Amino acid sequence: MPTSTKKEVRPRGRPRAYDSDQALADARDVFWRSGYAGTSLDQLSAATGMNRPSLYGAFGDKHALYLTTLERYIEAGRLAMVQALDEDLPLPQALLRVYEGALAWYLPADGAQLGCFMIGTAAVEAVDDAEVRAALAEGLRTYDRTFEKRFRLAQGKGELQEDAEPALLAKVASAILHSLALRARAGDSRASLRATATAGVALICGSAEALRRPASQAATKRRVR
Repeated sequence: MPTSTKKEVRPRGRPRAYDSDQALADARDVFWRSGYAGTSLDQLSAATGMNRPSLYGAFGDKHALYLTTLERYIEAGRLAMVQALDEDLPLPQALLRVYEGALAWYLPADGAQLGCFMIGTAAVEAVDDAEVRAALAEGLRTYDRTFEKRFRLAQGKGELQEDAEPALLAKVASAILHSLALRARAGDSRASLRATATAGVALICGSAEALRRPASQAATKRRVR
């Protein structure tokens, strides 16, 4: 049985019980609406229910907290894309699932025109912040690689022309995603954005002449094989 009369010393910082995932989601939502520069520590404290020492103890300063929310958003987006790009689905259907899923994020049920968290916030800060710029660049490459992997599979199954270039098509697919994000934030309707996505899928899957390698390059590649 303990006999010490010394008072228990509790570590300062995070509260005894808190939900890290929920706190990060709440902080992300504040950054998403107000941008990095426009978000104050008071706003973050109010949104997460954590005072400043608790926030610092759990996540570091505002910059570190933002980078964590950005990295988590990018990874969540990648996982959602992988699920939507089910290899058992026809390619057009799989691509439309990606864009429909993105629109659910860009235009939430509360009617806000949020757009993409990464594009809407990181693109602004990337000019002067090397860490944010690196995170943004990696996020873009992550989505490109996810699309490219699916396009290579589709090409092997005959869903894309043999001379199509999956890496270039992936950048076009990502560009459509980013355009939807910007137009969503600018106030385009869901119907208009869906129509844009549908046209983009038709371009990629059916009318990608401009995205194919010249015939001479394709022939050279076949000879090399």
